[in-house]
Amino acid sequence: MEIAIAAAIGLVVAIVIGLILGNVLAKNKVEKQSRDAQSKASLIIKEAEIQAETIKKDKVLEAKEKLLKMKQEFEEEANRKKNQIISNEQKIKQRESQLSKEFETLKRKESEVDEERQSLATQHDLVKKRKEELDKFNAQKVAILEGISKLTADQARDQLVESMKEEAQTKASSFIKDIMEQAKLSATKEAKKIVIETIQRTATEHAVENCVSVFNIESDDIKGKVIGREGRNIRALEAATGVEFIVDDTPEAIIISGFDPVRREIARLSLHRLVQDGRIHPARIEKLLRRPARTSKTRLLRSENAP
Repeated sequence: MEIAIAAAIGLVVAIVIGLILGNVLAKNKVEKQSRDAQSKASLIIKEAEIQAETIKKDKVLEAKEKLLKMKQEFEEEANRKKNQIISNEQKIKQRESQLSKEFETLKRKESEVDEERQSLATQHDLVKKRKEELDKFNAQKVAILEGISKLTADQARDQLVESMKEEAQTKASSFIKDIMEQAKLSATKEAKKIVIETIQRTATEHAVENCVSVFNIESDDIKGKVIGREGRNIRALEAATGVEFIVDDTPEAIIISGFDPVRREIARLSLHRLVQDGRIHPARIEKLLRRPARTSKTRLLRSENAP
């Protein structure tokens, strides 16, 4: 029994000692953690202080750069405004100088106008005096004329009006006569113009019938021979006959145009002979038509009917 109690006491003592040792160890551990935490905190504080100092230096440097930039911009703006003020001052001075010149010119013109006004006033007084003298002279002249003609001024005026009326009537009659003659001439010209336009409009078909001949051909291949290389044959024909040869899309026909019917007939018969002969070239055309004075319609007709 005593042994059990002693064992229990020993166990209790061991537990107490274990608790005390555990407490001491835990306290030491806590103290060590506290010291480590304080050391870490001190390190963090130092790093934070270093970083804050770096940031402070950066901010100070940035602030200095910004301040320098602002100062430079301010100086540039100040210089720009200063230059603008100088330019405006120069413009104002130029404007003042121009206004001064204009004012002097205006003042000089005003003085000239005053002089002209005074001169005009003097001339007006002189003209007024001359008018009065002229009126007196006219009155004296009228009195002398009335004494010579034994007519009053009103009677003389009436006679003058009557003579002017007669002269005006004579001139008016002559003017009316001229107008009538001009109107007749204009009417004659206009009538002739209307007649010519009417003839031109209504006689087109008749003129075409009397100015055009048609030469019939067997085949359109002959048109190429009549035209010739680069148009040499047709140019030779037109130059020799004095008429125009129209070779167009009209089937199996060549149109001969000209006002002279004899020339048209000579050209038609010459072309007929050339087509029958088959030799169509400038030398042949010139040989056929080189003696127009001796060539006639009768001779061509004879040659056409010859075998």
